[in-house]
Amino acid sequence: MIKKNYVDIDIKKDKAVDECGVFGIYRNDEDINSVEIVTDALYGLQHRGQESAGITVNTDGEMATVKELGMVSEVFNEKALKRLNNGKIAVGHVRNTSSESLDKASNQPLVMRYIEGSIAIASNGAVTNFPDIRRELELGGAIFQSNSDAELMAYVIATERCTADSLEESVLRAMDKLDGAYSTVICGPSRLIGFRDRHGFRPLCIGKLKNSWLISSESCVFDSVGAKFVRNVEPGEMVVIDETGFKSYMAERKSNQSLCLFEFVYTARPDSVVDGASVHEVRFRSGERLFEEYPIDADMVCGVPDSGIIAAEGYARASGIPFGLGFMKNKFITKSIGTGKDKLYRLMATRLTVLKNYVEGKRVIIIDDSIIRGETSKHIVRLMREAGAVEVHMLVASPPLRHQCYFGVDLHDKESMIANNRDQNEIKELIGADSLGYLSLEGLRKIAGSAGVELCDGCFSGEYNASVPTKFFVDKYAQKLGNQ
Repeated sequence: MIKKNYVDIDIKKDKAVDECGVFGIYRNDEDINSVEIVTDALYGLQHRGQESAGITVNTDGEMATVKELGMVSEVFNEKALKRLNNGKIAVGHVRNTSSESLDKASNQPLVMRYIEGSIAIASNGAVTNFPDIRRELELGGAIFQSNSDAELMAYVIATERCTADSLEESVLRAMDKLDGAYSTVICGPSRLIGFRDRHGFRPLCIGKLKNSWLISSESCVFDSVGAKFVRNVEPGEMVVIDETGFKSYMAERKSNQSLCLFEFVYTARPDSVVDGASVHEVRFRSGERLFEEYPIDADMVCGVPDSGIIAAEGYARASGIPFGLGFMKNKFITKSIGTGKDKLYRLMATRLTVLKNYVEGKRVIIIDDSIIRGETSKHIVRLMREAGAVEVHMLVASPPLRHQCYFGVDLHDKESMIANNRDQNEIKELIGADSLGYLSLEGLRKIAGSAGVELCDGCFSGEYNASVPTKFFVDKYAQKLGNQ
């Protein structure tokens, strides 16, 4: 008889937890090149993923894919782009994932054949019941080539298609089975499909370029390709675009909206509007609120590039303290620099330097978007002191990060977070600052929720609006099959 074992699941160790960007186009205009549009869009989404990039194009039912590890500019050189025709439908993906999950098999878009032909799928987020569904599929004979959510989702959709009347119905059924976070685009044999989990953890929006339809992780992309924002994909909504036009469907299971608060803190680009809230405005007002909560007498305010700069500008306006560019960032340094123990130090030392003549002899306030492990904060405080700053104050435009994210943000495990089991004064001493202040959760929620959107703050509060993958019964499907 099989022993009943309950196993703790750390989703970050068992599968890839990805921060990604997705994009899709259904081309209705002869003078638009779908490959060029998707490539430009992926440049606009590069901040959401730098580890791999991919594009799949559907030309008269034939799928052609180019995907590889690397930045968009590295993957889509002239030779690679020649392999892609100007098809009717195309989808693209950029991926950012933890190093232990960086396998080429998980690069997207993922193309799979099913009963009606081929589909290409690209997704952002994390399916939290991944172990249960994968176990059930494997016991039914499925063979997985990767540990990605996209492959799992494709299998579920293909399985549902055996009894569903259409691909659209299959996707809706799959949405009712898949828990967690996902904003996904599918290039089907004859249509483009976009869908968003019923909580709406990750952003997804719709745009239009002339008569062609676009689906994107962020609205900033529409500006860069000359398109117009139409609206957001609603939580639990599936949109379908084909030769007959645009259609919308809603999944049967309903849940409370739970947009990721960290999108406003760090993930999204400042010129995006996420579910009605301007990312730039949220970050600027966070800086203003920081001054209300931590008024400091200083000579200058500077932000850690790039995501801390807007909050620093807000603090400067609220306080009247001059804003300055205290740091210079080398944007051409990749994560691959350095090896072994010195990798992190070399990466930080070459990526960020201080404008010494500007900070020498001054009392400086540094504002960053967040602190995770604290190594970067230690480094920049030390850089400021070495450059001659007489006081160094660190302010953070978000609350302390103390908890793991299960819904698609590649945060470190909570044991490695500097705020885990430490109070504010202990953290201040560890990073070497004269003072330290975090924006209150109440303040951040008030600012980011100004558009009336419900938010998930689990990485800050430890309270999640959806079920998290804590335990699962590994042999329940085996028992169901009669294995005793």
